[in-house]
Amino acid sequence: MDNDILEILEKTEGLLKGHFCLTSGLHSDEYFQCAKLYQYPEQTEKIGKLLAKKLKEIDFDTIIAPAVGAVIIGYETAKQAQKRNLFVERKDNVMQLRRGYKLTKGEKVVIVEDVITTAKTIKETIEAIKEFEPQIQAIGCIVDRSCGKTGLNIISLAQVTPQTYEPENCPLCKAKIPIEKPGSRQEGKIND
Repeated sequence: MDNDILEILEKTEGLLKGHFCLTSGLHSDEYFQCAKLYQYPEQTEKIGKLLAKKLKEIDFDTIIAPAVGAVIIGYETAKQAQKRNLFVERKDNVMQLRRGYKLTKGEKVVIVEDVITTAKTIKETIEAIKEFEPQIQAIGCIVDRSCGKTGLNIISLAQVTPQTYEPENCPLCKAKIPIEKPGSRQEGKIND
């Protein structure tokens, strides 16, 4: 299935090839930009169905996704799984459950993200809902780039081992390939 998912992402420009500065500061020759996937509702629906199918054996009530990047895939997966859908969002640079959303104590939750590399956003999402004492049943995502380093049990549609480089040892920099920093936190070309 990994290749099918990666093919959909490439076709929809959700998988970019080039020279990128990741949020971590590392450089890579590929970047997942799932917002591009979301331009195509039929492909997004297909991905949501596949993720819902992977979560089928898990007992849960609600899907929670971190805004902005995972709101659409969280919604689509919840729709396909016929579950309630919520999202957390940043306010004052802290993830929070807002807009009157509430969880009941012990509510069974699946957190859905688009791409997981370090799981920092997943951990912020867990922190944002912990006051409700939910039962986190699973973490789901389209692409898992974490290589098992998060300590979380991640259910993904594709697992990718990223090729990353420290900026000072980056062969893409040495080849003078222009670098970009896409993503929701800071976009555009950057100069080294």
